[in-house]
Amino acid sequence: MKITTAGESHGKGLFAVIEGLPAGLKLDIEEINAMLSLRQSGYGRGARQKIEADTAEIFSGARNCITLASPLTIAVYNRDHENWKECFSPEACDASMRTLSDVRPGHADLTGLKKFGGSDARNVLERASARETAVRVAAGTVCRQLLRELGVEITGYVRAAGSVEDDKEYSFEEIRKGRLPELFMLDPVLQTRAMREIDECRNAGDTLGGVAEIRVKGLKSGFGSCMTYAEKLDARLCAAMMSVQAIKGVESGAGFGAARRRGSAVHDEIYFSEERGFYRQTNRAGGIEGGMSNGEELVLRAAMKPIPTLMRGLNTVNYLTRQPSRAAAERSDVTAILAAEVVLESAIASELAAVVCERLGGDRLDELKVRYGSIEA
Repeated sequence: MKITTAGESHGKGLFAVIEGLPAGLKLDIEEINAMLSLRQSGYGRGARQKIEADTAEIFSGARNCITLASPLTIAVYNRDHENWKECFSPEACDASMRTLSDVRPGHADLTGLKKFGGSDARNVLERASARETAVRVAAGTVCRQLLRELGVEITGYVRAAGSVEDDKEYSFEEIRKGRLPELFMLDPVLQTRAMREIDECRNAGDTLGGVAEIRVKGLKSGFGSCMTYAEKLDARLCAAMMSVQAIKGVESGAGFGAARRRGSAVHDEIYFSEERGFYRQTNRAGGIEGGMSNGEELVLRAAMKPIPTLMRGLNTVNYLTRQPSRAAAERSDVTAILAAEVVLESAIASELAAVVCERLGGDRLDELKVRYGSIEA
């Protein structure tokens, strides 16, 4: 399976092509749109979310909402394009309007100009923008629906927002049922503290990051491989998370915490019973050993840096004049950690679906389900 996205932040729309989906998967468009709406929510979001009301449209690869095994094409249109089409369109437009040369620290602006040429950072930032993740969520939700047919479910929550961190461990069901809508945290007291910190950042013209934890339940053992580094499941899933805009750190299982503990407090001891077969009483490995799923829940975390567009601006240099200036204050969020959690779930769903299809093959969903059912848990 292969997913390709296209489109710019203020262009006509965002598009994804999914190759390799099996035939026979019933698509739930309402769920796709619900996930798109979730991505636009969360405490600390900016004005752009009031303009856009994202919905997905399927262009190819399905009939009567059932996949055909041909490439599936999804579009999410940009409503804000109406306000930008005079200066940002694939057709003739006035490219001298709304240029950006006060390049922003932490964004793709300066490095992109040096790499791709030109003098207007908008040619870079429009694609580098996290707006691209809207169509990744749409495509990822299709992959989530494929995985659900096999009994694989995905959820997650915001473990930290700014300096406010929740170090309690939660079950899959506690996470799925207990996420609070404002920030997707689970502890109401901690979330209130986090919201206060977000308000402080907004008043100061600053931004805030956070940490999201993703869980996967129901994945059987043996997905991924120890035979080549490119096939390692944790490597692929961590790469998928790292590909999301503003993510600067990823870990699986105990992650960096494992480096500070002894082996006896890190490795999951193995037991066997006739009823359960092989099992572990702990899951510090996060469901992955030797680059392969071991049948336990997958546990993955990603750290999101603060958004690089600050309303107060940061010191920079104008790319054209080479003179000191203040970074451009594009319309932005104070934080988008809830949105990042939704995007990360979708990124994991997309990569897992690819891993599953690579191992099991099959042109039809029923073939895939039979092959998955034959694997020892």
